[in-house]
Amino acid sequence: MASLEENLSSLQKHLASFREKGVMHRIAGVDESGTKTFPTLTPIDESEICQVACGTAADINKAADAAHAAFPAWRDMPAKERRAILIRIAEGIEARAEEIALLECYDTGQAFKFMSKAALRGAENFRYFADQVTSARDGQHLRSPTLMNITTRVPIGPVGVITPWNTPFMLSTWKIAPALAAGCTVVHKPAENSPLTARLLVEIAEEAGLPPGVLNTVNGFGEEAGRALTEHPKIRAIAFVGESRTGSIITKQGADTLKRMHLELGGKNPVIVFDDADLDRALDAVIFMIYSINGERCTSSSRLLVQDSIREEFERRLVERVNNIRVGHPLDPKTEIGPLISQEHFDKVTSYFAKATAEGATIAAGGTSESPGYFVRPTLFTGANNDMTIAREEIFGPVLTSIPFSTEEEALQIANDTSYGLTGYVWTNDLTRALRFTDKLEAGMIWVNSENVRHLPTPFGGVKASGIGRDGGDWSFEFYMEQKHVGFATGQHKITKLGAS
Repeated sequence: MASLEENLSSLQKHLASFREKGVMHRIAGVDESGTKTFPTLTPIDESEICQVACGTAADINKAADAAHAAFPAWRDMPAKERRAILIRIAEGIEARAEEIALLECYDTGQAFKFMSKAALRGAENFRYFADQVTSARDGQHLRSPTLMNITTRVPIGPVGVITPWNTPFMLSTWKIAPALAAGCTVVHKPAENSPLTARLLVEIAEEAGLPPGVLNTVNGFGEEAGRALTEHPKIRAIAFVGESRTGSIITKQGADTLKRMHLELGGKNPVIVFDDADLDRALDAVIFMIYSINGERCTSSSRLLVQDSIREEFERRLVERVNNIRVGHPLDPKTEIGPLISQEHFDKVTSYFAKATAEGATIAAGGTSESPGYFVRPTLFTGANNDMTIAREEIFGPVLTSIPFSTEEEALQIANDTSYGLTGYVWTNDLTRALRFTDKLEAGMIWVNSENVRHLPTPFGGVKASGIGRDGGDWSFEFYMEQKHVGFATGQHKITKLGAS
């Protein structure tokens, strides 16, 4: 693995074009500078990376028109040809994986240890959905006494994709790959805090043969560009990943045009550790699922529910491990946690330190920050209960709240006592308990004796305030496609006559 110095040297080469031209919109295969710009900063030292075109309603309108114009040809392209293009996109991502990882680390503060694999995950997303292209429109034959009923699916049309800043490249591919595989065209608005790799994705796609206008990228802020996208009459659906509050806002914005919405939102996910669990493996998983990716992910297990009979020893070992986590420059391969994404998010995360102590919790590890940059030490709160602010609100940082429980019933009550319901993690060697508990646990995804291990054909999504809809496998196509039914009469069945003498 390359050293910090080698990564920094490689980064400078990849930054040259951005510093010269900035990040422009890409609409119908053409660069658009727009009428205004904004700076994107690196959270490492708060310095400016480059200027970014700031999208307006006019830019979104132009992109939506381009996606609308490109849709018929892309929809009608033979499935094997669309599949070949998606495979070439995957190959292009793999060829530029290091570039994607370095830029993503510099733009977001994520550690290279994790981002070095994110680009390859993006390529895997394209390969997986490429392999589904030829069967995506397949339907069913449903016989009835008088009809041969055939179902099929057709792409819904131009769609809007709004992606977040935490793992922006991988999550962009997770939304865009199935949309393209289904036969939809896309207007993509990446998060304003992480615009660099979205530009790389559209470049790679067009170099792979994706026709102009099939994938359009408009940068900017939610208040203007995002709103224009969710309200645009030519955009048939919105796939959004982000905060629950924002998901509610864009649902209202899309109501007048009756947009289909897929919302992957926040979480306050519990990891429940019973006293019969493999505690060594549980400890590893607890630490990984809250402190990797800087704690900036919706599936992080931010509430640790630990049985009181093992709590003291488990927390002691946890404190020791948390204090050893390496915080540093994200391009250092030894770094495990880098800086948070922005000043605004840094202020939000660190504000919970005072809230925790004010409500009676103990800061058992971390609770400090470093500058320059938006660095926060991995933090553990103990002595907490589920009524505290730190247990109710999504902090979205490297912050874990430990809450004790006595019985299985109490653990379930605490786990479900939240407005969210994205994921849950259960550690026990009692199979019947695992079956009982997962049946009652209010979450869209649950892992037993495991951290979050994604399998692409499985459904990904949450319940309650954690979202609407599912990604993955055929569930993605259900969102990006319309179901169609055609009934063929198999004989001359009786038709009721009206107005006949």
